Amino acid sequence: MTMIEGKAIAVRHERIDEGAAGQRIDNYLMRIAKGVPKSHVYRILRSGEVRVNGRRVQQTYRLQEGDEVRIPPVRVAEPAQGAPAPVGKALPVVYEDDAILVIDKPSGKAVHGGSGVSYGVIEQLRAQRPEARMLELAHRLDRETSGLLIVAKKRSALTALHDMMREGSVEKRYFTLVAGRWSNPLQHVRAALHKYLTPEGERRVRVSDEGKAAHSIVRLVKRWREYSLLEVELKTGRTHQIRVHLTHLGFPLCGDDKYGDFALNKRLEGEGLRRMFLHAAQLRFAHPLTGVPLAFASPLPADLQSFIERLDAAEKKNG
Repeated sequence: MTMIEGKAIAVRHERIDEGAAGQRIDNYLMRIAKGVPKSHVYRILRSGEVRVNGRRVQQTYRLQEGDEVRIPPVRVAEPAQGAPAPVGKALPVVYEDDAILVIDKPSGKAVHGGSGVSYGVIEQLRAQRPEARMLELAHRLDRETSGLLIVAKKRSALTALHDMMREGSVEKRYFTLVAGRWSNPLQHVRAALHKYLTPEGERRVRVSDEGKAAHSIVRLVKRWREYSLLEVELKTGRTHQIRVHLTHLGFPLCGDDKYGDFALNKRLEGEGLRRMFLHAAQLRFAHPLTGVPLAFASPLPADLQSFIERLDAAEKKNG
């Protein structure tokens, strides 16, 4: 049996609380025994070394509050010597209770590690809150997108939030600046979206009848000679939905490095817009456990607001 070199852990017994209830046993083991290869986790499950309430369970077993889990000795990886903990600056908290956390994510920060990013928002939160039993993303924002992000602190809250999002009962509104003069005060955009990989292995999305149904509601907020400020309400939450829907209609997002107008982006960068203009501005939903209505708003960050003021000044100057 091959194990990662490092620190041995003795047999232990864990009692499942509300925070872990509903999670699959394999995912639970991989979370609490960081550094253990997946193959080893599945081996100790198959062999019966892991027991729940004294009985063997399948890897698909979902834990229930009060379950007692026997975990055999395994070895976990030692942390890299000299590697700084990804604590970083405290993230702005908009709302928090014992079930959920809403933060105002800054642009440029990934929501999770991967794709060349060593750690993201969720890893940072876990490092800043080592006492937290559970912190999981309820949804995602692109790295360059700023604004409101929900994090679940209980498994029951996470499950309920996912159900609510599938049902479309979480209202999410974004502000974006696009190239071109948008004309309709309100427009429903319904165009199916299909995910694919480029020859270089990068994830992309396009409008295609083969894709999944996607619905955006676009409202005109303000318009200039060459640009339009839009509010987009997501009725579905597909990957890159706003970016692909608006580009498909001929209105690429300013600063979008995947689907945008690259020559325009270069010009905008020289004029002060150094990232994609997309901000998660509003959230409305019923609390996942209590049902109490919640509403949150995040104003445009300083960099985006200053660019809007620059457009206003240029428009005024040119008459």
